[in-house]
Order: sequence, then C-alpha cells, then structure tokens
Amino acid sequence: MFTGIIEAVGTITALTPKGQDISVTVDAGKLDLSDVKLGDSIATNGVCLTVVALTGTGYVADLSLETLHRTAFTQYKAGQKVNLEKAMLPTTRFGGHMVSGHVDEIAEIIERTHTGRAIEFWVKAPAHLARYISEKGSVSIDGISLTVNALRGDEFKLTIVPHTALETTMDSFTPGRKVNLEVDVIARYLERLMLGDKAAEKKSELTMDMLARSGFLG
Repeated sequence: MFTGIIEAVGTITALTPKGQDISVTVDAGKLDLSDVKLGDSIATNGVCLTVVALTGTGYVADLSLETLHRTAFTQYKAGQKVNLEKAMLPTTRFGGHMVSGHVDEIAEIIERTHTGRAIEFWVKAPAHLARYISEKGSVSIDGISLTVNALRGDEFKLTIVPHTALETTMDSFTPGRKVNLEVDVIARYLERLMLGDKAAEKKSELTMDMLARSGFLG
C-alpha cells in the first residue's frame, strides 16, 4: 500500500525481455534504499513492483503480462523518468490517499494550460472508469496522489502546484502522453459490495449505473 506522495524521481536504465514478459532496472536517484530488501515493494510510476535484485544505485523488478497490458510500460525506453515511492509503514504520515499500486488502465493527457503558477491538465480516462472518478475525489496518475477539480464526461481536470511539478515527472507532461491511472480503491470495492450475491455470478455485469436505473440507489 502507498500514499501517492512521491519520494524521488528515478530513471529506467534497462528493459530486458524475459520470455513473454520483461524485467526493468531502475536507477533510484535520491530514493533511500538503505532499508529496502529483496521482496519489498516500490511503486514505479504508480505500479507496485517487487524488488528482485538490488544494484547499488537502484533495483530490478519483473513485469508480468498483466502489468504490461494494463500500464504504459510497453511505451517506456531506457532513460524514461519514473516516480518512485516505497511501500508505506504503519508510522508513515498519510499525506495522500490509499494507493494500491494496481493500475486500472492507461489514461491520456489531452490539455495543458497555466493558471498563475499552477499547471492545469485535462486527462481523458477510459469511459468505463469514469463512474469511479468524482469531483474533489482522488486519483493516482503515474503514482501521484491528485485531486480531481472538475469533470466533463470521461475527462477530468487536475491542478498541479509548483512543488508537485518540481518533485515529480508532471512538469514534462504534454498532450498525448499516456499515463497510468488508478481510481479510488474505495469506489471499486463499494461497487463490488453492492452487487451482493450477484457478485458470484460469472456472467454478472451489474454496474453502478444499472443499480441506479433499477432504483437500488434511491
């Protein structure tokens, strides 16, 4: 589990094919690895990865086919900057929101403007994830805990203060960039719970929209 508060920006130094999947080597930059051991988790651009080797300046992790399917890692090359966060401890200050590191899908940056010293981004989410995104709710973009400030259908606006832009990769975001999106985990669990016994039905495709139309939500 993570908080979405980025601790360092690292650099991918190698992407190595391993049969049908790949391993990634990351230079961890200023991230403190002194307490990291094999088997620990590090969120890498929002993806929870398990450390399988330590290199002295970074770590190596494996990426499964599921991870490659769900995330933007297939578009990364050596030199790609990535946001890093170690798994939270019981004593960690909870400055962001609950981030599982299990990316839902890829979203796209579609607009970038400046308002005062802040940067405003509009992001397009996959349509089927729009129902999990609410105004003033939280999302994780490339591992960064962010607040949704406005909505227009399946698009949402983010306002990035200078500190966040400086301490993450967001200052380099431009329209067309693909980013890893994780919606609020509570919203996903809530929808599943509301299915009740129907959750066990293999063909059940009941959604929040269907529940609303049926009157279940009042």
